[in-house]
Amino acid sequence: MARQVEIPPSPTVTSEEFLQFKRKATTIVEEYFSTDDVAATASELRDLRVPCYHYYFVKKLVSVAMDRHDREKEMAAVLLSSLYGDVVDRPQLYKGFCKLTESCDDLSVDTPDAVDILAVFVARAIVDDMLPPAFLAKQGACLPDGCKGGEVLRRAEKSYLSVPHHGEMVLQRWGGSKRITVEEAKAKISDILDEYLAAGDRGEALRCIRDLKIPFFHHDVVKRALVLAVERGGAAEGHIMDLLKSASEEGVINESQITKGFDRLIDSVDDLALDVPNARCLLRSVIHMASSEGWLCASCLKPFPPEPKKAGEADAAVGQFKAKAVLIVKEYFLTGDVMEVASRLEAENNSCCPSLNAIFVKKLVNAAMDRKSHDKEMASVLLSSLCMPPEDVVAGFHLLIEAAEDAALDNPAIVEDLTMFFARSVVDEVIAPSDLEAMEEDAGCCVKAADGSTGMLALRNARALLSAKLSAERILRCWGGDGSGKAGWELDEVKDRIGKLLQEYDCGGDVREACRCIKDLGMPFFHHEVVKKALVAIIEKRGKDERLWGLLGECYGRGLITPNQMTKGFDRVADCVEDLALDVPDAGKQLGGCVERAKKEGWLDASFSMARPG
Repeated sequence: MARQVEIPPSPTVTSEEFLQFKRKATTIVEEYFSTDDVAATASELRDLRVPCYHYYFVKKLVSVAMDRHDREKEMAAVLLSSLYGDVVDRPQLYKGFCKLTESCDDLSVDTPDAVDILAVFVARAIVDDMLPPAFLAKQGACLPDGCKGGEVLRRAEKSYLSVPHHGEMVLQRWGGSKRITVEEAKAKISDILDEYLAAGDRGEALRCIRDLKIPFFHHDVVKRALVLAVERGGAAEGHIMDLLKSASEEGVINESQITKGFDRLIDSVDDLALDVPNARCLLRSVIHMASSEGWLCASCLKPFPPEPKKAGEADAAVGQFKAKAVLIVKEYFLTGDVMEVASRLEAENNSCCPSLNAIFVKKLVNAAMDRKSHDKEMASVLLSSLCMPPEDVVAGFHLLIEAAEDAALDNPAIVEDLTMFFARSVVDEVIAPSDLEAMEEDAGCCVKAADGSTGMLALRNARALLSAKLSAERILRCWGGDGSGKAGWELDEVKDRIGKLLQEYDCGGDVREACRCIKDLGMPFFHHEVVKKALVAIIEKRGKDERLWGLLGECYGRGLITPNQMTKGFDRVADCVEDLALDVPDAGKQLGGCVERAKKEGWLDASFSMARPG
């Protein structure tokens, strides 16, 4: 077994990116309390483009409000309700409240009644449907005995959530909500839809939806409308589809909220099937209709969950998949054909079930750890190329951590191997740095992954490795590869594909089609090449063509090109600007203009510099 090493502080807490987010978040909070402008605050937070740190914004907003008057406390509660779901997702809000309860002892130093105030915030979040009631018990079990955070949870439950008419009491605690509650919004939405189906006045229905003034909650309009379409069918389905199409075309409901509404119904389609047995088939038909009419991007939707199976059938299916996954991995190490693996995996796991994806990740890494460095490199390239949802990869890593102690008996170097796989996945942007932090927190609560266990040691080593300067280059070459090639494809072939799709788009192509082609490359870790080639083309045309710049903006806005890949692309152009100047004498000046423009757009950090050694 490898000896333990002293672990430096968490890189996600000390990184410059996080420190910069903290400064900007503080400014946004202060401005919000001055302006009370929810829409502007949501836009500013979204423009920071680092959703993995939104938990800190939640913590900062509440902790600042705790030191102020009731007006600011109410404003903070309203802002959280407005941001929830559309800007701040549930895991980030949940984590933010976890951090608040954990730091209640510190908050009490400056705010003597911090326990009571924070208890009201927790109760308000539960009443507003942002936190599940189970938060009280689950978070209480994670807090040490005698801490003020535990007292917060107990007070929230006993003093605010267990009393008669607790909802009204909590909502009026700081002077009353300025906006309707979630339950009121749901009731109003149902009334609008029922009245529309009865009267058929589409214009009136759209006006009523606008008048609700809850654009962040329009996904509920979409979901409830779709439920009515599936349940009633016939003419009602046609009327509902016409309403949603008009809402999309007139900008009443934006594309993000429409997609989210469909996703919510996909998640709960099995519950709907209890009342409408063919709900799955009907919903697929509705999705096809909306997609063909052009107001829904079907490729952006979640996959349907697997159809429920009996326990025996499910166990048998998992057993069969495990056996086939082993064969797929063995064949991949022989052929190196990523496309074949993706095709086989899709055929065996046609529902993209998260648990089966996690099993495949475990089988792949376990097999690679028993092989040479070349095969470990192939495994990392495959993980990057399959583009599985990050949560599925994290679930697979959890399986590896749970089995690490047993695996260590056969593989003495398992700590080093797991460390490199975890770190490489972050560098390749398969998972985010915050996922690694969350994995360590979750593993710390598991008996099998105690403080000095193999899995926990590998996680800490990975985070320590990532915090070192210039660590990415070393990690990419840890097994002799360069991290830029895709097994089964030559690097030149990938570059050629990128060049052709950019050229085709610049000649009048569709931006959605271009984004789809970039996504279909299946190489998110190589998107810096897209940035580089687009910038070179822009410089060569001396900025006269805005189409490629617009494509970069669209890709960045969709999250297709991450901040890390955008920065890397600009870095690569800066590295070769002298060669580019042989054909375009003012290339350096043009690139400087692009850098300044990208900073204004929020694509690049303000600290980015074109300067290079020598």
